[in-house]
Amino acid sequence: MPVSLPPQTPVKGGTATHCPYCALQCGMNVAVDETVTITPRHDVPANAGGLCQKGWTAGELLTGERLTTPLLHGEEVGWDEALGFVADRIRAVQAEHGPDGVAVFGGGGLTNEKAYLLGKFARVVLRTSQIDYNGRFCMSSAAAATNRAFGMDRGLPFPITDLARADAVLIAGGNVAETMPPFVRHLTAMRAAGGRLIVIDPRVTATARQADLHLQPTPGTDLALALGLLHIVVAEGDVDEAYVAARTSGFDAVRTSVAAWWPERVERITGVPVARMRDAVAILAGASRAAILTGRGAEQHAKGTDTVSAFVNLALALGLPGREGSGYGCVTGQGNGQGGREHGQKADQLPGYRRIDDPAARAHVAAVWGVDPGDLPGPGRSAYELLDALGTGGGPRALLLFGSNPLVSAPRAGHVAERLGSLDLLVVSDLVLSETAATADVVLPTTQWAEESGTMTNLEGRVLLRRQAAAPPSGVRSDLEILRGLATRLRGTAGAEGFPTDPREVFDELRRASAGGIADYAGITYERIAAETGVFWPCPAEDHPGTPRPFLDGFATPDGRARFVPVEHRPPEEDVDPEYPLHLTTGRVLAHYQSGAQTRRIATLNMAAPEAFVELHPDLAEHLDVAPGEMLRVVSRRGATEAPARVNPAIRQDTVFMPFHWPGVNLLTNPALDPVSRMPEFKVCAVRVERAG
Repeated sequence: MPVSLPPQTPVKGGTATHCPYCALQCGMNVAVDETVTITPRHDVPANAGGLCQKGWTAGELLTGERLTTPLLHGEEVGWDEALGFVADRIRAVQAEHGPDGVAVFGGGGLTNEKAYLLGKFARVVLRTSQIDYNGRFCMSSAAAATNRAFGMDRGLPFPITDLARADAVLIAGGNVAETMPPFVRHLTAMRAAGGRLIVIDPRVTATARQADLHLQPTPGTDLALALGLLHIVVAEGDVDEAYVAARTSGFDAVRTSVAAWWPERVERITGVPVARMRDAVAILAGASRAAILTGRGAEQHAKGTDTVSAFVNLALALGLPGREGSGYGCVTGQGNGQGGREHGQKADQLPGYRRIDDPAARAHVAAVWGVDPGDLPGPGRSAYELLDALGTGGGPRALLLFGSNPLVSAPRAGHVAERLGSLDLLVVSDLVLSETAATADVVLPTTQWAEESGTMTNLEGRVLLRRQAAAPPSGVRSDLEILRGLATRLRGTAGAEGFPTDPREVFDELRRASAGGIADYAGITYERIAAETGVFWPCPAEDHPGTPRPFLDGFATPDGRARFVPVEHRPPEEDVDPEYPLHLTTGRVLAHYQSGAQTRRIATLNMAAPEAFVELHPDLAEHLDVAPGEMLRVVSRRGATEAPARVNPAIRQDTVFMPFHWPGVNLLTNPALDPVSRMPEFKVCAVRVERAG
């Protein structure tokens, strides 16, 4: 159906929009004729004319294999039959098990409009507390840590272009050269101007190879390393005492706690030589402008929140956050990983990054939605806890899933498959028949990135406009239309009135719902986004310029001061032992994205990376008597999978690496949860490796 958009100046090469993949949200032009042509945009600072191979080939998603007809128990049916079946089953489940008998699981790739309306649908139509999303598996630890330090979670609280002007950048657990290659141009510019890059990673990744200094810790010891770095900062007299006194609170407790983390102790735990730790501190302390960034490698642990807090403490001690050209930031991963966690997909959240248990927040949002605040449910289960509860006594009996593929992406995936299989109803909205969709009772074919319009919020907190560039195939509906169709069947005409299908109409309601919240979008309009190539939140009024650097004048805490938080290192939830003597760590490769449901259907990307692999050190390969390409069996306490060996001296001898874009890898990973963020411990578990067959 047509969508309402502001007028635009014709763009040579097609419609100005954004890439469907990572949180850079690279600008691109899409021209659709007999073929799809993609060219990079130069007006979007995040990529400034660059694209990675995923972006260049994104047009193949529009012409390749995809769903066009609803499926009911594997058979093609019409929309009325499919939606009618779903509504009838929802009513039956809730009649027997109550509102929380139905759950909703969203995705960090959904537009702001979809994420917002999905949260509203769960709380107003279903009246269920059981909603969370796959972003819980990505940025939740960094979000929890920055909320308690700064009072606000925004991935980068400064424009990405600030990195090019820095004198030093430290990246802990991030491989941006493969996960978001256009990011690297900002680091390259920084180094060309004399800046230094420090990378912390157990592997010599493509990013680490570009670093001036690489620290290679044992998996699961990033927290100890951060404590050791701060110990050196204190011992060497490199603390910015004036900044700490004027702009922070709680440093005395942190100063005392890190006294126990002398470098030699940290070296024994992490394997990182003391000299390299001292070199890292010298680079950071000697920089006039510096940034400390964390990625999933540091965050996806059962102590991920504390690990990020340790790096935030390091940044605060050096006086970086809230200074132009410096700071701490999280390298957000999913396409709308930032916006997706701001507007109500999370179990504990309402739009505007409001807490669902805050009476004032409930009253504000309820007024926008036209409901009684008392009718809004309270907090529900976090993502893995929700998946773990499916089909159990007291757990949801039905699940509506939008934009996620947990059979590949969730930890302990074999157990998750059992839980999904125990449901009375599984409904999946997707554009392809993912591994999860293939098991669903009902599959609803939805529009994809260039076939719909909406907003995305990139890793800088810049709200961007994704424009419709192509008409969807006949028979395909948008998620907004699907939600309206279900709302109509479940609540009648009155229910449907609150679920518009025009994305701009949804966004205007989102603006009202977010007004006054931490993530305030009230002053952002489609017209402004188009005219300004994005607007930074918070933006409380249409005459407000937006906020690219929110901490320059103070932090979003009650007293305006950033908070130091004392933390202590602890081992991984599952350490190595004689039966499982190796660390497994997981991550991405250049050619693929997330669970691979889309990228594994693109021929060019499949040729570049056709299958999973087990990366291991030559000494370990020799010990196992394994040659490159030979099939290996990797076994953890939760399952086993097989993949060919890739022998590489770039990895530690006590560690193996597997990319998670294929089924099987997350059969192995540990669902142990961070007590604050509820992040599973994806990044380290104990395994044994043996020859297959």
